[in-house]
Amino acid sequence: MFKDYAFTAVDRFLRYVQVDTQSDPHSPSQPSTMKQKDLSKILVEELKEMGISDAELDEFGYVYATLPANTDKTVPTICFCSHVDTSPDCSGKDVKPIIHENYQGQDLVLPDDTSQVIRLADHPKLDNQFGHDIITASGTTLLGADNKAGVAEIMDMVHFFTTNPEVKHGAIRILFTPDEEIGRGVDKVDMKKLNAQFGYTVDGEKRGSLEDETFSADAATVTIHGISAHPGFAKGKLVNAIKVAASFLDALPQDLSPEATAGREGFLHPHHISGQSETVVLRFILRDFETNKLADKAKLLNEAAQTAEAQWPGSRIEVETHEQYRNMKEILDQHPQVVDYAVQGIERAGMKASRSSIRGGTDGSRLSFMGLPCPNIFAGEHAFHSKHEWVSRQDMHKAVMTCVHIACIWEENA
Repeated sequence: MFKDYAFTAVDRFLRYVQVDTQSDPHSPSQPSTMKQKDLSKILVEELKEMGISDAELDEFGYVYATLPANTDKTVPTICFCSHVDTSPDCSGKDVKPIIHENYQGQDLVLPDDTSQVIRLADHPKLDNQFGHDIITASGTTLLGADNKAGVAEIMDMVHFFTTNPEVKHGAIRILFTPDEEIGRGVDKVDMKKLNAQFGYTVDGEKRGSLEDETFSADAATVTIHGISAHPGFAKGKLVNAIKVAASFLDALPQDLSPEATAGREGFLHPHHISGQSETVVLRFILRDFETNKLADKAKLLNEAAQTAEAQWPGSRIEVETHEQYRNMKEILDQHPQVVDYAVQGIERAGMKASRSSIRGGTDGSRLSFMGLPCPNIFAGEHAFHSKHEWVSRQDMHKAVMTCVHIACIWEENA
């Protein structure tokens, strides 16, 4: 099927990463940064150039497009989704992509900051990349493979189908989202407009990987009220909320934190603190693969609050939790063909499928509960959110092949 096909994913990727699309968690707008639309506009124009007449960019920064079916069969409409934004953790401005051809295990010294060196010892997944062409940034920015690799691979899938009309498939919906990196990637998705039955995010790491399970996630806000008093006249009056916060945090189990957990272990993580002696606000994320265990973690917060209040008479602590997202596996287990076809697609592309769980979430987590069962397939991205981010040309080609095969498998089984 791909014998004479000239892949376009890498050429597209090298252009896309040079467009700054960093999202901003502190911005209330949607999208959080208007510059994300700069890339989305390019994608719409390229889709139209490939004959996708309904490609559009909406006011919230979402790109919708349809690759029409070319079969007489009644095939469920499937969606392929990636996000255009890059992480706020590392600069995405003036990215200079570099291709290191025929990698043989050597150190990859990034020229714009030679202290940035990608070493095999630090990146063991390079061990299966010998002979591949490794794409990196130049040392002062992230690369943007998360998730512009996925964007480029989906675009190349569209290019494959439009240039090989004899290959049969059902209707395919394309969705490019903003603000995934700040947890708002599907806040404004119009599910009626999307009008797909099943989906796949293309936002995974290792070649051949398929992720069909995520954390379930809650957030918690802990507000600690002390009693303010002039420090010169504070004896018997002042209850310092900062000290109460220290006691509260000390009362939490130390072995239930991200730095002490791995695999299928959940955690309780304070990630933000603000305030002064009268009031302190702590923000937590609660994570577990088993949704019912989130309540146990919320209970620990309440128990720590009671302990701290007892240690500091006059203090008052409020604990509020709210849902963020849920384990996609709860939905995917009801639609086993979605994952089965992805496994088959990976295998047809010449790889062994590797199913795993994500210690985090994806747009697919929320889309699954919004009516679009949506596992995550590999894009080939590695060391994301850092100056050491990399992706392989050959892995990107395998991702394109996988997407094409998945679409064909849905048509074959209709």
